[in-house]
Amino acid sequence: MIYTTFMESAYVQSLPFLIDGLKITVMITVIGLFFGMIIGSLAGLGKLSKNKIIRGFWSVYVEVVRGTPILAQALFLYYGVSEDLIGLNISSFNAGVIAIAVNAGAYIAEIVRGAVYSIDKGQHEAGRSMGLTENQTMRYIIWPQAFKRMIPPLGNQFIISLKDTSVFSVIVVHDVVFMAKEYYNTTFEIFETLVMVCLLYLCITVPTALYLNRLERKLDV
Repeated sequence: MIYTTFMESAYVQSLPFLIDGLKITVMITVIGLFFGMIIGSLAGLGKLSKNKIIRGFWSVYVEVVRGTPILAQALFLYYGVSEDLIGLNISSFNAGVIAIAVNAGAYIAEIVRGAVYSIDKGQHEAGRSMGLTENQTMRYIIWPQAFKRMIPPLGNQFIISLKDTSVFSVIVVHDVVFMAKEYYNTTFEIFETLVMVCLLYLCITVPTALYLNRLERKLDV
């Protein structure tokens, strides 16, 4: 009797809708972070550049993005840029991916810059003394060591970006939060639905955090 009642409750009945939304949430996060890693690497290394123009450009990018909320960025990309500026109909999914990529890229830039800075300057001098060029020293000596130190904070950025996607329901991204709203607007079972939303997020973030802690101890960084 209790089992039957539970299976018929909103906790279980809402799951198919929420899992469909969770798939979109994870897809946006993973794709966005892939491009965010590229942007962040360019920005992080750009901020280390000796060229004032390059360094200034990426510094402005990082400060502007970090100084504005991701919700405003998503609205700007979806309504401002796509409709008013370039007149293209960018899908809400693509707008979400771009927002995550741009936002995460700014934070990853600081992760990259900090990791490269943390490598002892003697490593750089050793590379140059071996006859390596500036780029070769960075590629073969500095970057492999720096990337090892980036792994834990990059994992944390994944968790942050995953949670940031929750605001994309305002641009009609069919993520887990949007699907939850659609469900409880029909069934009026708000509490049960939102409990399941939180549990689904925790099912991803908690194992990820535990793995990162283990990885950090293993890497000893």
